[in-house]
Amino acid sequence: MASIYLNKLSKEERKKLITELHSIQNGECFITGDPIDLDLHYNNLDIDHVIPTKLGGKDEKSNFALTFAAANRSKQASDLNLARKIHDYIKIQERIKNNEDRSPNLRDILLLNSGSKFNLKFRLNEKFIEYSLSDIGNTEVIKLPVYEDKLSGQKYFFTSLPNEYIFHDEVINPRSIGANITKLISEFYEGNPQLHISLGWIKSNSDGFSKVKIFDGQHKAAAQILLGVKNIPVRIFINPDVDKLIKTNFRAGTVLRQVAFDKSVQRHLGSTLYYDRVERYQKDLGLPEDNLDFSERTLVNYFKGESRELKRYILDAVRHKVTQNPENKLMDYVDMGGRAKEKPLSYSTIDKTFYSFFIYSDLLETPLSFKFDEGKNPRTLEADQLIKLMTIIAEEIFIDKFDFEIGTNQIESKIQKDEALPPDHVRAFRMSKEEVMYAWLKYIGQIIRSHFLATGIPIDEDKLFHYEFSDVLWKNIRNFVKNFAELPLWKNNTLSSTVFGGKQNASYWQNIFLTGNSPQGVKVLAEPINLMELQKD
Repeated sequence: MASIYLNKLSKEERKKLITELHSIQNGECFITGDPIDLDLHYNNLDIDHVIPTKLGGKDEKSNFALTFAAANRSKQASDLNLARKIHDYIKIQERIKNNEDRSPNLRDILLLNSGSKFNLKFRLNEKFIEYSLSDIGNTEVIKLPVYEDKLSGQKYFFTSLPNEYIFHDEVINPRSIGANITKLISEFYEGNPQLHISLGWIKSNSDGFSKVKIFDGQHKAAAQILLGVKNIPVRIFINPDVDKLIKTNFRAGTVLRQVAFDKSVQRHLGSTLYYDRVERYQKDLGLPEDNLDFSERTLVNYFKGESRELKRYILDAVRHKVTQNPENKLMDYVDMGGRAKEKPLSYSTIDKTFYSFFIYSDLLETPLSFKFDEGKNPRTLEADQLIKLMTIIAEEIFIDKFDFEIGTNQIESKIQKDEALPPDHVRAFRMSKEEVMYAWLKYIGQIIRSHFLATGIPIDEDKLFHYEFSDVLWKNIRNFVKNFAELPLWKNNTLSSTVFGGKQNASYWQNIFLTGNSPQGVKVLAEPINLMELQKD
């Protein structure tokens, strides 16, 4: 809102106010905290109300702050104090992304705000828990009642702990903090209460010390810490069955749909549960940790009560290995939550194509250790070769071709309005549409089968990626991807309102590739595709 106070200032008075605010703010932008050079930045500065007048702020000198114009006009809140808090998080997010190529989690927020320093020293009996916070100078013995959940048998207590005693459990809850935390920051800043407190757990040890590990409510905890809160309210489970907590958290995001887990996080949890079952089987049978002379089928038969779940965990472990491998260049182009408009692929698309087509979906009878030392273990080979395939596709279609700043929003609409878009970007966008990729990626499976048939090697076609691919086969695959991407339809703008104009299905595209025409008779290709020709240099 315009300022009557500022409008009345002369040029010299405004310059004097800028100098005063610059001094009060130690020469830094109120929002970003970056240094302001009054000479070099003078024409790119704003004076704005810290608390907007519409929210009760006064239109006077004491309620003004100096900011960079760009920061002020792109801020996510009209209240400058709140805008600064949100910007602080954005800087953390950018720094971790640039340095470690990931998003921040609660652990990062805690470590940046003097958290996660001390284990909790406590004493426990049937009805009460007692603890002290003497590490931070509070010698009071705090005594709290212990409750028991009558259905699960889990014991717990409620408290509020200093950040120094809070840790993030990255095993039970591997989720990173999403952009929606800015909404929580705004919510808490406005004085609205936290409706669901964080959940954590402790375990009795011989020395009486334990980390308090937060496994649920990390967004709420992080938002409060970013706003300067020094104590986090938490419900703490005492000596819980951690495996049950993992399973409950997993089901909350899958069966019950209570938590907005994207599928990649579900895969992570499933993978964790699988490796836990391996360790439990080894322990139950007295096997050393390096003894893996038992199969996936053996494990499922042993844990009979959860055979369906364990099979899912086994497959999740393979998917997770492929997804998280840093050599998988395609994952840079995958939106893990499936909601953003900057990246061309969703995790769901990867799940329905690469993972559905090429990961063997049944249990193996061979030992987990089979050919492991040779680098030819079936599951290892499956994951490694799938990573290589995905990287080839990234190199031929996406890297240095797809522009994240242009993204995927309204691409065909922009083409129809004669907006100039880079042809390589348009091609990457079109080839990555789920129904399109579902149709053309299947041809790679046909190429692999045909190669083994031509070389006389008998294979189980359901286990394609369990067989080591030769250099010749890899060359054929790369040639196919490269030549298929060179087909003129991907860059043909005249097809925008017909072939690419609406949501089609995979059968629609299979018809185009097999006949050259759309089901409606639109000429798309000069001739049907020829897999042999597309494999040539």
